[in-house]
Amino acid sequence: MALRTLSAKNAAALDQELMSTGAFSIDQLMELAGLSVSQAVFKLQPISRGKRVLVACGPGNNGGDGLVAARHLFHYGYQPTVYYPKQSKNELYQRLAKQLKDLKVPFTEDFPSALQQTDHIVDAIFGFSFSGQVREPFPKVIEALRDTKLPVLAVDAPSSWNIESGPPDDGPGKDFMPEALISLTAPKPLVKWFKGRHFLGGRFLSPEMAEKYGLDVPEYEGLDQVVEVPVDGGKL
Repeated sequence: MALRTLSAKNAAALDQELMSTGAFSIDQLMELAGLSVSQAVFKLQPISRGKRVLVACGPGNNGGDGLVAARHLFHYGYQPTVYYPKQSKNELYQRLAKQLKDLKVPFTEDFPSALQQTDHIVDAIFGFSFSGQVREPFPKVIEALRDTKLPVLAVDAPSSWNIESGPPDDGPGKDFMPEALISLTAPKPLVKWFKGRHFLGGRFLSPEMAEKYGLDVPEYEGLDQVVEVPVDGGKL
C-alpha cells in the first residue's frame, strides 16, 4: 500500500502551517530535512563503498537542504564536495555555506570534473516548487545527472520534475530517473512515476498535522530520521 501524497498546494500550506501555528523556524525544518537526506545517503552508500559525495545545490530551499546534508556527511566521515553555482544572498544560506567552508569542505564550479571524482551524487537542485524552464547553468547539470552511471539521490523531487505530473515531456529532465528519492515531510504526487528506491524523511510531523493533511506516518526504526517506503505498486 503506497503512502498518501501531498499536492503542491497542500505542500506549500503545510510548510506555512509548520512555521506559524506549528512554531518551527525555517532553520529547524531545513536542519531536519538535511539530516534526513544525509541518513538516506548513509543507507544507500555505506562509507566502505566509497566516501566521496558530490552535493549539487540549487538557489532555493532544496539547495539549503543539500548544504545541511553535506555538513552532516562530513561529520559521518564522508568527503563531500559542493556544487553551488547560484549562491543565495539570503542570510540563512550564507551561514550554511560558511559552516561548510569552516570545515574545509570544497566548493566547485566545475560540475563535469567533480562528477569524475565522486562515488555518489545528491541532487538538491530543484524541489517540489519548481516550475517553468530550467535556467543556466543547470540544464547541462541535469543532463549529466540523467546520463551518469553513478547513483543519484534526489531531494524531494528529481530536479525539473513537476510535483503533480512527474517527469517533463521535454528538456534536460525528460528521461531523468535517479536511483533513489527522499520525500521530505510527505511524498508528493510525482512518486507515482518514480521507479527507484524511495525514502521518507518526516519524523517531526505531529499526529494532528498528519491527520489534518491526510498523511500516513510510517514506523521509523530506532534513531532513524528516514524510512524506506514503497512507491506505487512496489513492494519492499
